[in-house]
Amino acid sequence: MAKIAVTIPSYKVRAHVLDVIARIPPQVQRIYVVDDKCPQDSGRLVQEQCHDPRVRVLFHEQNQGVGGAVSTGYRAALEEGMDIVVKVDGDGQMDPALIPHFTRPIERGRADYTKGNRFYRPESLKGMPPIRLFGNAALSFINKLSTGYWSIMDPTNGYTAIHTAVLRELPLHKLEQRYFFETDMLYHLNTIRAVVHDVPMDAVYADEESSLKVSKVLPEFMLKHINRFFKRYVYLYLLRDFNLGSLYSLLGVALCVLGVLFGGWHWLRSLSTGAPATSGTVMLAALPLMIGIQFIIAFLHHDVEHVPTEPLSNDLAELDDDRFSPPKA
Repeated sequence: MAKIAVTIPSYKVRAHVLDVIARIPPQVQRIYVVDDKCPQDSGRLVQEQCHDPRVRVLFHEQNQGVGGAVSTGYRAALEEGMDIVVKVDGDGQMDPALIPHFTRPIERGRADYTKGNRFYRPESLKGMPPIRLFGNAALSFINKLSTGYWSIMDPTNGYTAIHTAVLRELPLHKLEQRYFFETDMLYHLNTIRAVVHDVPMDAVYADEESSLKVSKVLPEFMLKHINRFFKRYVYLYLLRDFNLGSLYSLLGVALCVLGVLFGGWHWLRSLSTGAPATSGTVMLAALPLMIGIQFIIAFLHHDVEHVPTEPLSNDLAELDDDRFSPPKA
């Protein structure tokens, strides 16, 4: 039986965290409550009022954000030899009763990482504010481009589970520490070709106040998505492998640039001389642009078709067993 741990980032969740812990099912063997320099002293509250022997409270001397808190819980799970780590928020928005639904695909060897999806059923969206519904739908498409996981939705959903054998392969010190954490996890998971599955869940909203200001983080998020896309492209299509997708993308970009430069130069020339461009010149400008767009579409199709499908956790777990087992006499 897999050893399951839960990590709970704790920041301004004093009103809900004890109830969340109380509802965590018995198959969970360890619960890490990470007090992320909480101004409500929620970690101390758990220490004083929670008598569940599974609970271990970890304290940050400085606030590190949700990503930093989750990484602290991940490290504790690795140190104590857990097999699966589930991340549950302490604000009551994530039903702990769903934990078996998140761990089951990993236990059965069908996934390395699971995450919640509030878009799976129309009924699940009844409690979601319209602005969040639109924002998550748009963000999901951008996330597909930057992370390469084209079959998943609701990328900002923080209800997740991961096999520790896969977790050991991730650079925890490089993960984003704040609101971009979930997307950054997906980006790093794709670089090692881990399998990610969505788990249907309902949208629940408690009385918490979000400190996320969309107007402030939107430009930052867009830049980070662009950064992750190009890093993923360079690593997977140029450095680690050079395949048909690499050829499609390079030819597509080259032809589009050629068409734009050729057409732009003749357009400026026509403006300066007053002589209209000939139909042949127009076709010579449009043809490489049209072919280039087709190549780029072919690249995207190739990227969609090559989403990871073979879980790593089984093989990595066997390697870990061999690595840490004592030598035979």
